[in-house]
Amino acid sequence: MLEANVVKRIKAAMEKIDFSGTVIVQNPNNIVVEKSYGFANRSEYLENKVDTRFGIASGCKLFTSIAICQLVERGKLSFETKLQNCLDISLPHFDSSISIHHLLTHTSGIPDYFDEEVMDDFEVLWIKYPMYTIRRLEDFLPLFQQNAMKLQVGERFHYNNAGYILLGLIVEQASNLSFSDYIQEHIFNKAGMDQSGYFEFDALPQNTALGYMDFSDGSWKTNIYSLPVKGGSDGGAYTTVKDMIKLWDALIRNQLLSVEYTKKLFTPYVKTDEQNSYYGYGVWIEKKHANINKYHVMGYDPGVSFHSAYYPENNYKVVVCSNKSEGAYDIMKEIENEIIIVNG
Repeated sequence: MLEANVVKRIKAAMEKIDFSGTVIVQNPNNIVVEKSYGFANRSEYLENKVDTRFGIASGCKLFTSIAICQLVERGKLSFETKLQNCLDISLPHFDSSISIHHLLTHTSGIPDYFDEEVMDDFEVLWIKYPMYTIRRLEDFLPLFQQNAMKLQVGERFHYNNAGYILLGLIVEQASNLSFSDYIQEHIFNKAGMDQSGYFEFDALPQNTALGYMDFSDGSWKTNIYSLPVKGGSDGGAYTTVKDMIKLWDALIRNQLLSVEYTKKLFTPYVKTDEQNSYYGYGVWIEKKHANINKYHVMGYDPGVSFHSAYYPENNYKVVVCSNKSEGAYDIMKEIENEIIIVNG
């Protein structure tokens, strides 16, 4: 009865906000909800399905953090290693005390190439640096490497995409692999995420949803001219809802990192701007009293909205992928109200 009621409520919420995407909810024993809505390709009327690949924007900062933790576990780096000692790139105005830990926790104080505290139009970036030229991590460097520090090192949490670009470059230098190849070999393959990857806009595989931006006059356009051709270590991978469940499973079962380093990944290091919200390594963490009740990742880009969470108190996992700029948060809240709180 609970499952039927939940599906009914989620379907009603999807219709109310004209949601486009796919949702999965899994408890320790089985899949509770598996539902798709809207179109992966509006022009061809191709519907979203459970195996549709979606862009997840910043949701894949978690992949970058796992990669760094793996390299630390293997002795290639340490969390205290200074940026200037592990990356052969000129960053003339960056503080010499910046460490990998600072980059992972958004406390480095470096300038961001898209500073969400002062900017709200992602497309403005590509006027000077056309998006079709951004295919490798080093292509992002001109957007920020000559800028002055924004804050003092460790001063406060400041969500920072540029820091994660630098972390991706550190992964490349420490592993002698391209960032996307490293993630494919050491995370996607190990977790069984066989539908996930860093795909290019001009070479998308089948079953990949196009991202859409809707406007108040009823018109729409895809996001092909709004984002880099290929995503990087700060965001832009594609995955399916089932592959994200596999990632949570692999982390919880210590298949990607040892118990010690999984714990480091999931440690709430810094308080964010939200109440009861903390940040670990690439993962947001919510506390209820003294206990952690939610680990989650999220991502927003033009034509992309994404939320996914693991709730340790009841072992529920939720993934909401959308190929519209908004919608994932609303569905996530509906699921939490109808399932997580009821069963928590």
